[in-house]
Amino acid sequence: MLNQKKFRDADCAEGRLKIVVIGAGAAGMMAAGTAAANGADVLVLEKNEKPGRKLNITGKGRCNVTNNTDVEGLLQHVLTNPRFLNSAFYTMDSYAVMDFFESRGVKLKTERGGRVFPESEKAADITAALVEYMKSGGVKVNYKTIVSDIRFENEKFFVEAGGNIFESDSVIITTGGLSYPGTGSTGDGYVFAKKFGHKIIPTSPSLVAINTAEKWVSELEGLSLKNVKISVIDKNEKVLYEELGEMMFTFTGVTGPLILKASAVPADGDKSPTSNYKLCVDLKPALTFEQLDKRILRDFSENKNKNYANALGDLLPKRLISTVVRLSGISPERKINAITKEERHKLVGLIKYFYLTPVGTAGYKEAVITKGGVDVREINPSTLMSKKIPNLFFAGEVLDVDALTGGYNLQIAFSTGFLAGISASN
Repeated sequence: MLNQKKFRDADCAEGRLKIVVIGAGAAGMMAAGTAAANGADVLVLEKNEKPGRKLNITGKGRCNVTNNTDVEGLLQHVLTNPRFLNSAFYTMDSYAVMDFFESRGVKLKTERGGRVFPESEKAADITAALVEYMKSGGVKVNYKTIVSDIRFENEKFFVEAGGNIFESDSVIITTGGLSYPGTGSTGDGYVFAKKFGHKIIPTSPSLVAINTAEKWVSELEGLSLKNVKISVIDKNEKVLYEELGEMMFTFTGVTGPLILKASAVPADGDKSPTSNYKLCVDLKPALTFEQLDKRILRDFSENKNKNYANALGDLLPKRLISTVVRLSGISPERKINAITKEERHKLVGLIKYFYLTPVGTAGYKEAVITKGGVDVREINPSTLMSKKIPNLFFAGEVLDVDALTGGYNLQIAFSTGFLAGISASN
């Protein structure tokens, strides 16, 4: 028989609001600490044995906390429902996030592109600051506690977890999405939201490596290309995204900063985005077609007696040469002085328009974030409270909001967690 009780029976102060936060990730810890600092009694229920499992591995363990930009700069990098985040961002902008952590002893630094990291380059320092924030407010955290059900009766919530039923005035759901399921992100929040009548926008992995139809990529596994330009082109030849940067080949496709961003852009409103667009890599973006043609013509004139396959060493990375030679259709043993103008132009075109055909992604197990989630049209943007159930709040990745890489997704977690914590405690 389950033990039904108000949480922290002996410790709850008479008349204080009692709030249950489900999930001790970035948004959950921020929400819990903020609600407690605002005078509420708070209990966090976390399925893992420790808090911040996903937070601790973000940015390869370095933790890109936020981006050093203003609210408009943040909104410009949000891909899904940016205007919904207006209130959250203005309540806690990136400068407030930086001040929050630095005031708690975590020194920060800003790198290229405005990306903000702990000086220590340890994500664990960010988690520790949030844990201390909760502790200072008297937040109680029950670890290894899986929430199996939530009921709303007579204006009270009854949260069933770990053999108990916890009664509370408000519930904040911060369970994350489906990305990195090994950290506990298994879509629990969607189940709870559906139970309360909320619509879930179909989810998909985002900011993730892309698998390609071209099998020859396996030959290039581990090859990193810097200062290239990636373009995402839809079936109507419209350019959806374009940026300079770095990418890398994997055994089944491509990854790296440019590719992660590219994986996020076309998915808007498309359940199978990778079947409807192509990637175009410009291997020499600093040169126009004509300038590259002149460069190759000069290289060829200096190596006119060499075989074609041996004359591209100054133009391309060594590991890429055999692939480009094969794709150009020119025999590798062909003498340079026998290559025609048309064949040379084909080579130029291949270097400027190096196409890859996406056929899928590496999936949730490698995705940085989840696209889709609780439909924000059913959430009050000023409070993050459900429009269907009073005093039910949502924050973080469980919502249908997502952004590009660069610290923007953690900013969403902190901003929405902070706003939900304030709103629930009021």
